[in-house]
Amino acid sequence: MTPGASHFTLTPHRSLSQRGFMLLMALLIAVSFAAGLVFLLLGAWPVTGLFGLDVLLVWIAFKLNYASAEREERIAIDERHVELERRSRGALVSAERFERTWLRVELEEDRDRELIGRLLLVQSAKRVEIGSFLGPAERQELAGELRRGIALS
Repeated sequence: MTPGASHFTLTPHRSLSQRGFMLLMALLIAVSFAAGLVFLLLGAWPVTGLFGLDVLLVWIAFKLNYASAEREERIAIDERHVELERRSRGALVSAERFERTWLRVELEEDRDRELIGRLLLVQSAKRVEIGSFLGPAERQELAGELRRGIALS
């Protein structure tokens, strides 16, 4: 890319590592097994199967969460354009191109209640949300960096 160009790569943050996930699941299995065993010994054997179901549902929820973490948004600013690419598992999902001169970065804010909303790239009637998976402080920081990048490039 040309000198003075800016690049941003946005990815969702996941605080639980794969090892942490395995430890959590092992703990959940142990607790569910112990509780199921107690109900089995009390004669409530139909309840025992439900304890395996909760482990399965938690496992599915985490796998879906980890799959969503494999997406990213790439923003490249050069002398004339701002390009936004959305990727999932490395494959290009969508790409958009904006004229840098006419592009605005908007951050929805409610200053009275100290709320940070969506971060948008706006050109004419086209409004594209970016960084929806980022926290409010991260969206606010990114908005400032994008504004500087668009003004300086």
